[in-house]
Amino acid sequence: MNTTLNPETGEDDTRATPQVRRQWILDRLDETDFVTIKDLSAEFGLTEMSLRRDLNSLAEEGLITRVRGGATRARTQHAPRRYLDLQQRHVQEKTRIARAAVQLLDSARTAFFYSGSTVARVADALSEEQQATLTVVTPSLPVINTVSGWADAHLVAVGGLYLPSYMAFVGPQAVESLRTISADVAIVGCDGLSAAEGLTTPHQLVAEIGTVLIERARQTIVVADSSKIGRRGFTAIAPTTAVDVLVTDSAADPEELDALRDSGMQVHVV
Repeated sequence: MNTTLNPETGEDDTRATPQVRRQWILDRLDETDFVTIKDLSAEFGLTEMSLRRDLNSLAEEGLITRVRGGATRARTQHAPRRYLDLQQRHVQEKTRIARAAVQLLDSARTAFFYSGSTVARVADALSEEQQATLTVVTPSLPVINTVSGWADAHLVAVGGLYLPSYMAFVGPQAVESLRTISADVAIVGCDGLSAAEGLTTPHQLVAEIGTVLIERARQTIVVADSSKIGRRGFTAIAPTTAVDVLVTDSAADPEELDALRDSGMQVHVV
């Protein structure tokens, strides 16, 4: 059995909690810009599998940035208040949704990533193996920041008019760029999803990007926490028949989920 060593005392500490282990990792990143899983394993006497879980958890909380083989200090981002507010809502649900969504991407080689905090969490949750093989196409600045930190990243960043409150690029330039390419799958978020109104969002330019992503993808996966299910937003992105898969959490309205299934949608509840 591996022995966990307290890095301060050098003593055996096999009962260290995940919180304690993760604090050790953060302490190391205070001393250096980059840590590797192999070095942490040798120093702390932990399995590489346990350390990957710890690093992934820290990355999901925004405390570090995951890169292939290890981690770096978290990038400083000055996100607008609106985006920060949305990012901090339903954090646990979004984390579970993101982890479930990445399991559906194993066969994908190209993926569109829409804007939104839940979509950004899916990018954060991708495994090192997926990072090495997946080409990401996105207008989302948080996703661009995440993917650009991967080793040998395959990234197509879509430019255009920047909307600070959404941290995304929109407008004619972005639309025209997206119309020239296609992808195996689109990871899409929303402000609302209902059987009656389909996918919706508050901003028309943001909706336009989502519409094109869905049109140009062979499969569409919507990631949306339960607060979005049954909600009818301002502007339509796409009808429910354009969505192949929904990943949501267990607090979603069961009747609405049944109606979405009746439209032909696969529903994953986590």
